[in-house]
Amino acid sequence: MPLLKRKPYVLSEPPTDLKPHQRVYQIRFTREIFRDYKTSEYLTKINLYRQRVWTCKVTAKTNLTYEEALISELNATEKIQQFPNELVPLVLQTVQFNLSGPVFGCGKSDLKAFRCVAKIFGFNLLHMLTLKDLVNTITEKLQYHLLEGEELYGKRDDGVCLCQIMKVIEEGDNRTQYEVAWLDKDKKGIGTAVVYVEDLIRKKLPFTREVLKSFIRESTNRNVPWVLHDKLAQEHGISTDPPEELRSKYFFKDGYLVSNKKKRKIEDDEQNIMETRNGQVGKSKKKVERGKSEGSVMENSAEKEEFELKEEPINYPIDDLLVRPGPDDPVFTDRPSPSRDFTVPMDCIGDLLMVWDFVSSFGRLLHLFSFSLQDFENAICHKDSNLIIIVETYSAFLRLLIKDDGQYFTVIEEKKRKPKITIITWTEYLCDFLEMIEIPELSSCIPTIKRGHYGLLETKAKLGIFRELITQVIATDHFRKKLDEYIEERQTLAATKRGEAIEEGRKKREEKERLKAESAVLQETNGHGLENTNASDDSSGNSNGKNISKKQKVDAKIQSESGKDPSEKEANKMTLQQPRADKKEASEQKNVEQRREYLQREIDKRFIRKEPLGKDRDYNRYWFFRRDGRIFVESPDSKQWGYYSTKEELDAFKGSLNRKGVRERALQKQLDKSYYKICMELQKRSKDVAQKIAMEEAVLRRSTRVRAPPRDNPAVAFLKYVNKWKED
Repeated sequence: MPLLKRKPYVLSEPPTDLKPHQRVYQIRFTREIFRDYKTSEYLTKINLYRQRVWTCKVTAKTNLTYEEALISELNATEKIQQFPNELVPLVLQTVQFNLSGPVFGCGKSDLKAFRCVAKIFGFNLLHMLTLKDLVNTITEKLQYHLLEGEELYGKRDDGVCLCQIMKVIEEGDNRTQYEVAWLDKDKKGIGTAVVYVEDLIRKKLPFTREVLKSFIRESTNRNVPWVLHDKLAQEHGISTDPPEELRSKYFFKDGYLVSNKKKRKIEDDEQNIMETRNGQVGKSKKKVERGKSEGSVMENSAEKEEFELKEEPINYPIDDLLVRPGPDDPVFTDRPSPSRDFTVPMDCIGDLLMVWDFVSSFGRLLHLFSFSLQDFENAICHKDSNLIIIVETYSAFLRLLIKDDGQYFTVIEEKKRKPKITIITWTEYLCDFLEMIEIPELSSCIPTIKRGHYGLLETKAKLGIFRELITQVIATDHFRKKLDEYIEERQTLAATKRGEAIEEGRKKREEKERLKAESAVLQETNGHGLENTNASDDSSGNSNGKNISKKQKVDAKIQSESGKDPSEKEANKMTLQQPRADKKEASEQKNVEQRREYLQREIDKRFIRKEPLGKDRDYNRYWFFRRDGRIFVESPDSKQWGYYSTKEELDAFKGSLNRKGVRERALQKQLDKSYYKICMELQKRSKDVAQKIAMEEAVLRRSTRVRAPPRDNPAVAFLKYVNKWKED
């Protein structure tokens, strides 16, 4: 299993209440199953698995995607299977609770002496080996550990000859002899002998260092110290009890070795939680114990504060469910309850919105004139089997499938259907489609449709047929080609909008710098004029006292006649020009805003996929459809729906959002961004609703002799639908 942040990653459990033939989404390489595409964790999981944040557990390779790490583990595991089974117990015995230095491989007497030396000189006995050092130690040890049946070279008659170990002979003085069979070039026996290990030559081990590293990683669950998996240790008869040197620092919990420090930390946290619940949020446990041991008594409140726990400030935003009321919170409004007066059943609202939004967004591609959500909802619930709005919608989908020359086109050709779909034959084409997809829940509707009673089907079945039609249409080459065009056009428009914004910013910076330079020049000019005037006054005062020269008298006379100073004239001139400049600047700004709105409208027309505005603290999703003018509220399980339809409800909802939470902050930011557009649509819808109510009341007030036909009633306006974009 690949590692995420060096820790095992737990896969999602499959849903427990899945029904037979229910369509689900499955991740290919993990086999995880999800109900739908957007509302579940499917997209989040896919994006996480594609990131290069995964590590191969066996080879420790990093910077991999989940699938790459999985393949790396499989390849490494295949190599590990080639590890000699005869060497497995010895390697595992060496790995389990290993110690480095002179402790490793010592006898009991040597180990006892070394413990005494460590205690006297105060150095750490428990120095754990790294993986590299552990591999070197095992390799060195196995270099002289020979097995029966192993082929290697031995010294014979002042030369080296190929041989095979036939038997291992243990001697009492800790020396081992080996009975070997000498082999010729064809590996046939030519004699036997008994030799010591010094007379045998092993050129290389039967495994590589990388394979040994992978084997150790696969066999252990931690590396400080190295600890084998319980099942593996029991399988090879290796003790799982930690040695005496480790018992004071580690203990076993649920089959894993845990540090005592972590145990004490857990106990301290539990104690602090209990004290908090009992209203004893005060002193740190360690500091209190230290104060008791020192026998010190606090005499004033200043000393007490040093021992009190200081609450760390919270860095907002945090998860919404963790947010608590604070003294700095603004006054939140009461969140309004959404309206739930839908005509269709509550569990069908999601499919209703999806189908209507799809046909409204791709109406030009389908050659289907747009209609309101209210009209579509009324038509779906109507019992008439040949409503124009329903017939045209089905025909638009089926015509696109026929154009694609795919599976449905083949079915139509085999049944020799005419290419033109009419109000009389549309049910035949629809039944052919249902027979092709072979979904039991929808196939049961075929007899009812063939008898001409489509209107008697349940609302859920009608929307289910539309949902499957959309699934088939999305997979057609014609639709995908159009979608690629939309994507390219959106990218071009976005690049144009971005470029114009950059150019506008550059012009504003240049204008700001120009005004700053003009202001500096004007201040400098006024300063010089003032200095010259003062200098002339001083010179005249020194020479003639109060006498004024002829030139000064003339200037004074001209100034007195005109009654204005030259600087005042310049100021007046600038004052007259200012309104014109402001008017021109306002006009340019208006043009820029209009251009920006136009580009945004064009981008919105190239519909790709609808995304919700965001989620609140309880994970309710909020959707806004521009063509309907309502904000829809979807519960986390998609079983409950509601909507806001007035500006007052929107303002009250915005005022109830807490920006300290991650989800509600993002939702409020998105609402602020689209507030003007949403308000315009809400007000427009409110006017339309008021107008329809007035018309209905006017119809009711008329006498029976002049009452308008039923089709003039706004409540049945969907009966007058005409497809203005229909193909000839």
